Amino acid sequence: MYIIKVKGKAKIPDYIQLRDDNFVLIAYFRADRPLKNLDRYGLEGKEEALASLIESLEFGKLQKLEI
Repeated sequence: MYIIKVKGKAKIPDYIQLRDDNFVLIAYFRADRPLKNLDRYGLEGKEEALASLIESLEFGKLQKLEI
C-alpha cells in the first residue's frame, strides 16, 4: 500500500490518498480530519502511527506505507 499527501489550494483542504500495490486509489480523506473506518484498509489499531506519519509527509511525494 502507498500513501501520498496532496496539497489543497484556497478553500480546498489538504488530502491523503491511499493506493494499493497497483496504484489504484482505495481511500481519499482530508488530512485534518480524524481517521475513521481504517479496518476497511487493514489499518485498525494503527491510528496514532498513521496520524504521525501524515504529519511528517511531504506534499506530492508517494511513499510505501509501512506501519
